Amino acid sequence: MARRGGRVGRASLEDPVLSHSDPATGLPVGPRLKPAEAPQGHTSEQVLALVLKSVDDDKAEDIVQIDLRGRSDVADYMVICSGRSSRQVGSISEKLADRLKQEMRISVRMEGKETGDWVLIDAGDVIVHVFRPEVREFYQLEKMWLPMGAGTGAARAAKA
Repeated sequence: MARRGGRVGRASLEDPVLSHSDPATGLPVGPRLKPAEAPQGHTSEQVLALVLKSVDDDKAEDIVQIDLRGRSDVADYMVICSGRSSRQVGSISEKLADRLKQEMRISVRMEGKETGDWVLIDAGDVIVHVFRPEVREFYQLEKMWLPMGAGTGAARAAKA
């Protein structure tokens, strides 16, 4: 470490593993675990099933599942849903994090819970976005990630 102006600074070395981010999500892109190395032996499909059940149990609205396999190195699936209020968005997010920890021993990273407008939950191979409806409409993540010409109905039908 070098001392600059009385402060200790670190040399600016770029981390070769997380040196760039996915332009669509802004999340770091790095090497992913192989399915056999998934945390606690859970497959991304098992994590997805728990996520979908949890948000549905907590009365999330407009639940959309997007398959990212082969399209992104960040995750295998993305789930987007809405809560009717900031309080419900926070509750959906907290309960999902608790269920993943209790049932699968997965500790998630969560961003945005303080404001309750848009909460991002990183569960490894499944990324979850919980929005208030107005915020979801503004960002329109589904349009960014769904295949051309596919409406949100196609993504909702894929979960059935």
